[in-house]
Amino acid sequence: MRKKTINILKVLRVILAVVIFTPILLFFIDFRDILPDALSKLLEIQLLPAILTGAGIILIIYFLLTLFFGRIYCSIICPAGVLQDIFNRISCTGKKKQRKKKRSRFHYHKPANLLRYVILGITVILTVAGMMELCLLLDPYSNFGRIATNIFRPVAIWVNNILAEILSSKGNYSLYNVTIRTSTVAFVSAVVAFAVFAVMVFYRGRLFCNTICPVGALLSLVSRYSLFRITFDKNKCNQCCLCERICKAESIDSKNMTVDASRCITCFNCTSACNRKSLRYAFAPVSLKKKERKTAANLSTTKNAKEKALSLATVSESRRSFITTSAVLVGSIPTISTFAKGDGGDNSGRIPVTPPGSLNIERFKDLCTGCHLCVVQCPTHILHPAGLKYGPGYMLKPYMSYENSYCNYSCTVCSEVCPTDAIKPITAEDKKTIQIGIANFYQEQCIVYTEDNDCGACSEHCPSQAVHMIPYKGTLTIPKVESELCVGCGGCESICPVRPERAIVIVPNPIHKTAELPKEEEAIDIDVDDFGF
Repeated sequence: MRKKTINILKVLRVILAVVIFTPILLFFIDFRDILPDALSKLLEIQLLPAILTGAGIILIIYFLLTLFFGRIYCSIICPAGVLQDIFNRISCTGKKKQRKKKRSRFHYHKPANLLRYVILGITVILTVAGMMELCLLLDPYSNFGRIATNIFRPVAIWVNNILAEILSSKGNYSLYNVTIRTSTVAFVSAVVAFAVFAVMVFYRGRLFCNTICPVGALLSLVSRYSLFRITFDKNKCNQCCLCERICKAESIDSKNMTVDASRCITCFNCTSACNRKSLRYAFAPVSLKKKERKTAANLSTTKNAKEKALSLATVSESRRSFITTSAVLVGSIPTISTFAKGDGGDNSGRIPVTPPGSLNIERFKDLCTGCHLCVVQCPTHILHPAGLKYGPGYMLKPYMSYENSYCNYSCTVCSEVCPTDAIKPITAEDKKTIQIGIANFYQEQCIVYTEDNDCGACSEHCPSQAVHMIPYKGTLTIPKVESELCVGCGGCESICPVRPERAIVIVPNPIHKTAELPKEEEAIDIDVDDFGF
């Protein structure tokens, strides 16, 4: 009966993971904009977005779930965790020959507590200091977003284009070709994250989650006190090590019949694999575990005294290393902050145009994790992930690029899907008065000035009437910008025919301002007494 219950727990865990992971993945690769924007709510429940948005209820729920049931967040809710499980499944399939030779898949390893908690401490300190760089690189959700955006999405588009060519050759035009868009920096970051996940999984299972991931380290502080956990029935266990070889968290010590709850991700693989039903998921609070450890300690002999002394010395040294590392970190924060913000660097005078709803550049930098969801959901593809053109502090974060497109006058998609509130939700009416930048006109580069030719493309494409034509020379007219009407949508810049540097460009507002709405012309009533001809 217990075996059946254990299998049910594993099946339930897998079903929940698939139910959460699949729509998240599809939402990132949805290049035909079929799925509703409401699916972004699944991303708002990820741990880092919940922390950044101050979603207290979600954080309390995760705290209680972890305290009661262990790190089920890592095995069910985190998309990067589920992706690693998929890699692990592929790895297990590819190692059938090794299993036939009875070679172990995993082994128990002592927890790298110093490493994971130093990384967690550094990440927290830098984030509080307003530097998101390390958090951006290590956060599992953000890394999954970049992998889905820059690897899985282009692959899906490539397959779509192949099928479109095949179908169109047979007269079926239900599919159409889609342009694959990705930046070099974003693609490289996605490939690196993908490679790190894959290599760590293939060799050490959930090594990333239990050594590098700050989310995993944070949850481990609570899960070590979880009320329900995997425990051994020492009367039934014959120490066959099957559970240890299958534990992808490498948290099971079959020799001493213990499970490290701080690393266990509650996947139930071990309980389902045990042939003797010696492993069970049961109520086992810390007080009971302490009694077991005390009993085991009383059975130890004085032969281990030297080893214990050496262990204590190692722990003492680890503590000193932790304190030293933290002190160095705190002392270097001002220097790192200056470098990250670009002060005094080659890029110190350049700032990007940030999306409407981001309020200002500094706030956007502090809250954006570079998941690139807004990049893939933008209907006009105006949002691009940045490289180092705006300094290391803005790396991988999106900026408005008007090279080939512009921001729709009433579009609010990016503000609706952003899970961290880096882009605050705005209405279509709000959007029409948010001034993210101002168009600057350079007359010496305009073809009206250089070639004495009519143009007016910028004026025709300005939705706010900020750019209009005024008399210039003879019958020629030339653009003029009314800055108080301009919202920085880029309609003028994107259409300007001048190359390589355009005659009208958007200059960003570091702090977004409010533009005036264009005045509506009064309607003139005309009485028509005759046909007029």
